[in-house]
Amino acid sequence: MSKHKFSIKDIPGWAVMLAIFGILYLTGLHTEAIGQVQRLLLATGIKNADVPEPGAVASATEIAETAATGSSVMAGAGFQMAGLDGKPVAFESLKGKVIFMNIWTTWCPPCVAEMPNIQKLYEKVGSDKIAFVMLSVDEGGMEKVKKFIDKKGFTFPVYMPASQFPQEFYSNSIPTTFIISAEGKIVAKQEGMADYDNKEVRDFLQSMVKK
Repeated sequence: MSKHKFSIKDIPGWAVMLAIFGILYLTGLHTEAIGQVQRLLLATGIKNADVPEPGAVASATEIAETAATGSSVMAGAGFQMAGLDGKPVAFESLKGKVIFMNIWTTWCPPCVAEMPNIQKLYEKVGSDKIAFVMLSVDEGGMEKVKKFIDKKGFTFPVYMPASQFPQEFYSNSIPTTFIISAEGKIVAKQEGMADYDNKEVRDFLQSMVKK
């Protein structure tokens, strides 16, 4: 009776994949791995952000927001944030600027996937009339978020909630991105990851500045 020698080829493919995923999960690298795959998807251009045409009539989102809050009330009024330096920032202090706000977490692969293209957008539309708010809703504390941002080398402004989260910014998905007009009205909302480093988004933000 011949003895069968064990070979790596005898291990089922599903077991190998499970082992690899288990190692990635235990080392905390699964978020990065999945994020890299999703970043390749964004690079194809099939997940571009959905923004109105520059100069278009107010979107249904803006109309609903105006009806809910009143035309003179800014979205996120009363909301307090904290920068990674710990200094408090009132969301209302940004009124008068076009706001690009992205809600994200460090453990979210789609968030990790879209962040590089948001960084590129931030660099290309640099303006004192456009404010970027990268709002982390991590529960691990500010040091965890700061370590993540420093490791990635991102330079866009990052904040964490320092008061009750505004109802108008609630979403069933992370990441979620809002574009808010200088008058304080939500004019675009994107649930899920998207590519923001494209001409359509840049043109839309610039058109809002010119109004």
